[in-house]
Order: sequence, then C-alpha cells, then structure tokens
Amino acid sequence: MPKATWDNLPPGKRARVMDAALAEFARHGFSSGSLNVIAREAGVAKGSLFQYFDDKLDLFATACEECSLRVRDHMAAALERHGAGEADFWALLRVAAMDWVAYFRDHPVDRGVTFASNFEIDPQVRSAVRRVTNRHYTEVLTPLIKLAADRGELRADADHAQLLAYLLLLLPHLALAPFGPELDPALGLYGKDPEQLTAPVHGLVGALERAFGPVNHVPDQQRPERTAR
Repeated sequence: MPKATWDNLPPGKRARVMDAALAEFARHGFSSGSLNVIAREAGVAKGSLFQYFDDKLDLFATACEECSLRVRDHMAAALERHGAGEADFWALLRVAAMDWVAYFRDHPVDRGVTFASNFEIDPQVRSAVRRVTNRHYTEVLTPLIKLAADRGELRADADHAQLLAYLLLLLPHLALAPFGPELDPALGLYGKDPEQLTAPVHGLVGALERAFGPVNHVPDQQRPERTAR
C-alpha cells in the first residue's frame, strides 16, 4: 500500500509519477523496469519514490491497481451502454468481449501493464498483483452471473463458480492474445483486425453458452439479437 505521503501529493505530481511508472512497467515489466527511469520521467528524485512507496513491488502493485481501475471503469461504462441488467447475458457477453479486445488494442500502456502482471515470473510479485486484478474481475462478473441465473439464462444445475473460472481464463487471453505472438496457437488471434476477431471471439463465448446456457435455449446463430442498445 502506498504511504500517506503519496496520498498527500498534489494531484498533478501524483499523476506524473503514476504515468511514468505505468509506461516503464508496460515497456519492461517489473523485473526490468527501472526506478531511475520512472523518477527521471516523473521529474522527481529516485529517493522520493521511497517516500511514497515501501519498495519497487509496492509501486508496481499500485500501478497495476491503477491499470485495473481504468479498465474496470471503461468496461463498467460499456456494460451500462450495452444494457447490462436488461440485455440477454450471452448477447451482452459477446458484445462486451469485443469491446474488451478493442480497449486493449487502443490502450497500449494498459495492455503492456497487463502483460507484465500476467507473465511476471516472480511468484511473490505475481501473487500481489493478481490478487488485485482478480478482485476487480470477480466484483464485476459475479453479479452478472447471478442475474443471468435468476433470469433463467443459465442451466438450472450450472456451477456458477466454474463459469466464473472460465471467464477468468478467457478475458486475460482475449486481452493479450491478439497482440502477442504465440499466445494463441489454436485460433491464431494474433495480428487479426477487429472484423477477423469477431467470429473466434463470439465462438469462444458460444462454447460457454452451450456449456452453461439453459438446455432448451435457441442456438445463438438462430435467435434474434437482444444485444446492446
């Protein structure tokens, strides 16, 4: 957790430090990210960073939290725009998944920090940052799954924890595989443009729909769209 001195910084200075940290960790990850570079780009002394944070891991975890909040805020707005609470869960999930991919295409710094947090080899560092990001995922997804169950959009015997687990695997994959070579040897998502990604992304959501949707549901390809507004 950042020290009280961090919260007491003027907003502009805090933003400069955080922007510099996000950019450096996005480029080089935690292990190779340089505190010297962060301090220089932020216009502060390197020693000042230790007045704001306990250590490098504390700064990295704070940067990952900031990244997670930005992604969460964007997707919360997207879900609202697409009629969360009203739209069919599976239709909502398809359109939101495409928004998700588009966000990481358009925000390379957040994409880089997400790469860094997912592929960090130090288990202590990885655990610290994944705990934060997993909390944001579950706090958004769990109410949507519950609502889908209440409205009969899941099988009566569907295991909600299993569905959440699959989504926790799928979403990081969709965030990174289109932009990282060799992350997806099965579907070949890397380098595809948005139109080319639509079919495989919808297909992955469709596989979950077939596994967890109601037994008598109309297949996705045969039913009218009840998607986002």
